[in-house]
Amino acid sequence: MTPISRIVFLLPALLPGDWPQFRGPDSDGHVTEASVPAEWSDSKNVTWKVALPGLGWSSPSVVKDRIYLTTAVPKGEGLSLRALCLSSRDGSMIWDQEVRAIDKVPSIHTKNSHASPTPIVDAGSVYVHFGTLGTARLSADSGEILWLTTQLEYNPLHGSGGSPVLYNGRLFVACDGTSQPYVAAIDAETGHIAWKTLRSIEAKISHSFGTAAVVMVDGQAQVVLPGPDHLGFYDPESGVEIARVRAHGWSVVPQPAVGHGLVIYNHDYDHPELIAVRLGGVGDVTDTHIAWRINRGAPSTPSPLIVGDELYFVSDNGIASCVDARTGERHWMERLGGNFSSSPVFTNGRILFMNETGTATWVAAGKQFRKLNENQLSGRTFATPAFSSGAMFLRTDEFLYRFEDQTQK
Repeated sequence: MTPISRIVFLLPALLPGDWPQFRGPDSDGHVTEASVPAEWSDSKNVTWKVALPGLGWSSPSVVKDRIYLTTAVPKGEGLSLRALCLSSRDGSMIWDQEVRAIDKVPSIHTKNSHASPTPIVDAGSVYVHFGTLGTARLSADSGEILWLTTQLEYNPLHGSGGSPVLYNGRLFVACDGTSQPYVAAIDAETGHIAWKTLRSIEAKISHSFGTAAVVMVDGQAQVVLPGPDHLGFYDPESGVEIARVRAHGWSVVPQPAVGHGLVIYNHDYDHPELIAVRLGGVGDVTDTHIAWRINRGAPSTPSPLIVGDELYFVSDNGIASCVDARTGERHWMERLGGNFSSSPVFTNGRILFMNETGTATWVAAGKQFRKLNENQLSGRTFATPAFSSGAMFLRTDEFLYRFEDQTQK
């Protein structure tokens, strides 16, 4: 059997409980700490609440006692693209750094923001990404800009959404614009573009907004990035495409889930479908490596979540599902209500689903649907929450909250 496994995303120099990137230390939506709040509201289990400048849908990244976010603040007829660092203890602002000023506000989708990609914190640096508007490395301590690149030129049509992924000293990003879409690697130390690889499929509609996953196949890393009309597997050193799966679709958003020798990804926004692809192929593996496909209840925006043998996901219109991750066999499918952009999270045997209007539903992990409880918060909630030191950090369109069980303090 070909040895295939998920690569560990744990970044060096982290403490237990750090949440340094989109969907946590292993980029899989798993909370490893034993104690996180099960109930909250605008007034319940709130340790602190602070107003945030501007608007952004980037998720919080939390390392040690600091929280890192991005935002876009109106500035004349344009925007100030900013990186923020707050104290996780009391929410006070430690530094607020303008990364770049934009003279004219670019058009975006109504669901998007100009600061949607989530920062990455690693070894004393924080990496922020604003798509084609700029990518930068800052000092995590002071906010000083160490480098800024604007060389990733493309037309994203609806703005940028995919978060960068850091592996072996390089940031990997999708640059799927309205023409000549490509994948790129940025040297994390210098900001220089290590490589750009054009997408191998000429799609009729070529824009997408995906976030990469990194997998290990026969001891070699591969960067997996969904894009227009296909899923691509790339060599992280050279950018050469190793394999691809053809599947019609565009505006791809979710980060793939990886487990059981499979990569499970969405390939279309308008007619979403999840496809499970066996890892280890070379060339066009469309006819040989697809394990299963599901379109009922598939997500357009939230990323799928693997817990043990089960795969959990929620459609943008609020249909939650649990299926067998290996076979796609459905265990349950239930309507939660509302619209969803935030990705589900797993902790303490529970799955957290949060809709766009502040309603959070806890469901027991397992093959039988069991709703545990529901929490309500004011404001729009598009960002996926972060967890650290027994607390949940949740961003709305106006505020950042720290929730934790007040009875344990």
